[in-house]
Order: sequence, then C-alpha cells, then structure tokens
Amino acid sequence: MLALAPEFPLGAYGATKAYVLALSQNLQNEFGKRGIYVQAVLPAATRTEIWERSGRDVNALTGVMSVDEMVDAALVGFDRRETVTFPSLPDEKQWEAFDSARTAMLQNFFNAQPAKRYVAG
Repeated sequence: MLALAPEFPLGAYGATKAYVLALSQNLQNEFGKRGIYVQAVLPAATRTEIWERSGRDVNALTGVMSVDEMVDAALVGFDRRETVTFPSLPDEKQWEAFDSARTAMLQNFFNAQPAKRYVAG
C-alpha cells in the first residue's frame, strides 16, 4: 500500500512499490489479452522477519496481518482476476473510485497547450 501513500516515511521504499504497481498494471494491459495474468498485491503491514531485521518489535505495532491471511486474500484476488489486490482494504469501491479518477485524467495528458491555469496574463 506504500505504492499509493507518499505521505508515509521511507520514500525510496514506497517509490519502488509504486514502480512495481505501475509495471504490473502495464504488463497486465499488454499481455492480459494473450492469456498471461499479472497481479499486484498491495498488503499493509505483514508479520514477517523484516520487522526484526529493522529493529522494530512487530508485537508493538497495530494492524499487522499474518502472512497466511495475506497470502490467502491475495489468492482470492488472483482467482477473481484482480489486477490490483489490497488484502486489508475493506471497501473495494474506494480503489475503484481512485482508479476511475486516475483513468479519467488520461485524456487530458495529451493536450498541445498548457492548461489555462498555467497561462500567464
């Protein structure tokens, strides 16, 4: 979920997640029609050894999902052919609204002139 949350610390880590998300979506767009399925899984905090390695006590954190539950949820998303799966997101309509807003902007990215708000005078 850090792919969509630049407000959180660890900017370079989040940026790599944003790259993987964009690449996964692009690969699905390119190869999905050929029967190749690509899924990006955006888990929140998951109970793994990374916490111990980072010097943090995972038991002191709230909202940490078990690996088994995260993987099971990801597999359900895979079976549903979700390109993006958020195991901890309770309302899928939030992602749909976000993605719809993003895709609605696409048509405006190819204007030959700057938007009026950027034209001086």
